[in-house]
Amino acid sequence: MNKNNPLLQWTAAMALSGTIGAVVLESGADAPAVAFARSLVGGLLLLVWSAARGWLRPWTLTRRDLLLAVLGGLFLVGNWVLLFASYALSSISVSTVVYHTQPLMLVGLAAAFLGEKMAKSQLIRALIAFGGVTLISLSAHGADGEPVRLEGIALALGAAALYAGASFVAKQLKHLRPHVLAAVQLVTGTIVLAPALLVTPLPTDTSGLLWLVLLGTVHTALMYVLMYASIGKLPTTTVALLSYIYPVVAVVVDILAYGHRPTWPEGVGMLAVLAAALAPKRAAKPEATDAEREMGQAAVAGRSSGS
Repeated sequence: MNKNNPLLQWTAAMALSGTIGAVVLESGADAPAVAFARSLVGGLLLLVWSAARGWLRPWTLTRRDLLLAVLGGLFLVGNWVLLFASYALSSISVSTVVYHTQPLMLVGLAAAFLGEKMAKSQLIRALIAFGGVTLISLSAHGADGEPVRLEGIALALGAAALYAGASFVAKQLKHLRPHVLAAVQLVTGTIVLAPALLVTPLPTDTSGLLWLVLLGTVHTALMYVLMYASIGKLPTTTVALLSYIYPVVAVVVDILAYGHRPTWPEGVGMLAVLAAALAPKRAAKPEATDAEREMGQAAVAGRSSGS
């Protein structure tokens, strides 16, 4: 892939994001085990990548930075566990679309803790998005034709809230190189989730393990590198518009691979959520800005979760 083509890099990263749900289901592993494997493989590869480029020398994390990075890691892996668990209780497409309420939750956190004003338009978008979630909850059906379980939608909303928390923490650490921050967070996830293997062990079959290796290498380490290589080189509007690729691919995969058939009310609800949550922001200059760098850190916390 041409490393000088940020548009292609971001597009590829979003397309990969849309296939994460299928990889998780095909692994056959429980959500905590999947999140552990993803943290372990992705974290090790990002550490190697960062070390090879000299980004770990000198070690520049202060105690505050390290504590915040660990907190963000807890939010990140918790987000993964909830989202991965929601796939089996609802569907890949339903969980992914409901999960995309997270940008609006982040706006709420910024208003509550940073004193940022919530514009009237943002409040309206939030109401539209959660109206869409309600419509999905009442009308969506799984591959078996039965209504999706509300527990799955609740888990996706919980994942979105944790994602917003991870992104909120990342905004406080925008002075750090994002690759290093992500590596610290994944190492945190590996340590925290390791005890869960006593209850939800890794798959014993080769196929399941290979799916998890694929998740950690391609859908985590490679995807992070693609996003960070491109996020600061694209206008914010382009990033926002191309982010639609993620849920669209997830819906297509769910339909083709798992037989999901959206009802028309469910489709309307999905469009409402995506239109409200992914509406392009004010155009930014093509060169990297602080806001775009923050978006890059948030992208790793959210997009990589399937996010």
